[in-house]
Amino acid sequence: MTEETRKCSVGTAVSYPVIGAMGKTGTWRTYRPVIDNSQCIKCLRCWIFCPEGVIVRGEDDSVSVDYVYCKGCGVCANECPKKCISMIREGEE
Repeated sequence: MTEETRKCSVGTAVSYPVIGAMGKTGTWRTYRPVIDNSQCIKCLRCWIFCPEGVIVRGEDDSVSVDYVYCKGCGVCANECPKKCISMIREGEE
């Protein structure tokens, strides 16, 4: 590691949900994440890795999904170590 490298600080990027060019994303999503809170261990991996910042963290570290902005990408389901997030086709229960 060079002296130049040690001087560089590391920044953090944070994503916040906003209305995009195509409107609110919930109107065109194909799949949606459904969380089984009875199996959730509150590790917050889904919250950390969600690229759109639509996993909502409660005061007790419980999580929910803001479906208005969720694109249904499935990153949260893939990152869940307990597999308590299922990707369900829109229109199905």
